[in-house]
Amino acid sequence: MRLTVAEFDQNDGERREPPAFNAPGVVLGLIGALVGVHIISLFMDPAEVNRLIAYFALSPARYGAPLEGDYIPLPGGIVVDMAGFVTHMFLHANWTHLIFNCIWLLAFGTPIARRIGAVRFLFFFFICGIIGGITHVSIHAGELAFVVGASGAISGLMGGAARFVFLSGGPLGLMAAQDPSLSGAPSAQASIFKSLTDRRTLIFVGIWMGINVVFGVWGVALSGETVSIAWEAHLGGFVAGLLLFGLFDPVRPSPSGGPGNVGYGKWRGD
Repeated sequence: MRLTVAEFDQNDGERREPPAFNAPGVVLGLIGALVGVHIISLFMDPAEVNRLIAYFALSPARYGAPLEGDYIPLPGGIVVDMAGFVTHMFLHANWTHLIFNCIWLLAFGTPIARRIGAVRFLFFFFICGIIGGITHVSIHAGELAFVVGASGAISGLMGGAARFVFLSGGPLGLMAAQDPSLSGAPSAQASIFKSLTDRRTLIFVGIWMGINVVFGVWGVALSGETVSIAWEAHLGGFVAGLLLFGLFDPVRPSPSGGPGNVGYGKWRGD
């Protein structure tokens, strides 16, 4: 039996309420970094903000010949060229962009971090973001445009979460408090075959892809203006998360062949 409304202290048997908000520290720390960078940019003059974007945003113009017009060299050299696949995740266009990303990061990063741990979570997050950036650059090589935001990496978290949140024992209540004795020991293994044969997972993937394609074609209105969405980066990150999550998942099958977590904690028994 698992207590969901309240828990009993193992030492004295007293009933105690679970914390109302218990997101993993690595997720809160990442959100803090995103917010901190944005706040710093607010105190910079416009010329410095433009310089910040030129150096640290992701621009396809760095990685291919321009489709039309003269080539415009961007500052920084090869180091900045490579670093841009990571640094662009920490820049955001405005507060609306940042807040939406933080909400999705909190919602989908929480179950991922609880399942695979802080170190694996960070590697997974950045790898998905890098693959999302590579996807966008590959399609738009040579274009003088700048991509900012952690949406590609967060899309990867959504793809990874789709591998297990809908399975038996998965954390369907994404933000619900968990029994500490079971934390990090989910009962279902996240096999790509099993997750993608689950109807709820397929519906989630289909809706997510449809929304991104629609917003990518027509844009989305933010603060009174229509903003172009780098849906290719979202798609690349999502597919990367969906396909690669198993490489980061510490859960292993039990000796009997059923879903289990041998060596990683207790059985849930559900």
